[in-house]
Amino acid sequence: MIKTLVTIIITTWFFLGQEMSAQVVTKARVDSVMNAHVLGGDSIPHIDLNEVTVRPERVFKNRRDARRYWRLVYNLKKVMPLSKIVAAMVIQVDEHLDDFETDREKRKYVKSVEDSLWKEYEQDMRKLTISQGKLLFKLIDRETSATTYFWIQEYRGKVSAFFWQGIARLFSSNLKLEYNPDSADKLIDELIRDIEKGYI
Repeated sequence: MIKTLVTIIITTWFFLGQEMSAQVVTKARVDSVMNAHVLGGDSIPHIDLNEVTVRPERVFKNRRDARRYWRLVYNLKKVMPLSKIVAAMVIQVDEHLDDFETDREKRKYVKSVEDSLWKEYEQDMRKLTISQGKLLFKLIDRETSATTYFWIQEYRGKVSAFFWQGIARLFSSNLKLEYNPDSADKLIDELIRDIEKGYI
């Protein structure tokens, strides 16, 4: 009888203790992690959730269409980091250009930034295909709100921009490519958002 009573007390204590500790943990977690709104004297906890995009499963017309799609995804993943680096460098240069008094000093500074960028990313840039290069031009426009042609003209002058545009044209490309998320680049825009959210 005593043995049974002791077993019941220990079991009750064990389950009661678990329930109490679970309540304490939950309370501590709610207090430390969740925000709350006060409504009519009551605190209503809430969490801000990230936006989730729900789309039907992508259906391809044929294998070629599927290959083209996945090639675009691959190219975007390869080029996106480079476009962000270029955008960061443009911002950095813009912030520091006012520190120099003469055009010569400004050109020297731009050249030093360009050389350091080229030294660090030359191999990555040289490995780009023509399609990836075109994509990079579009993404630079997306990240900086100005075309590659504009930035070359801004920092290296009209003659240099004209020269590099001529080289780009030899390879069926265009430094004046603009990013248009509402029409021509709608799929690219969708894919970029999916890549940034980690969906693909």
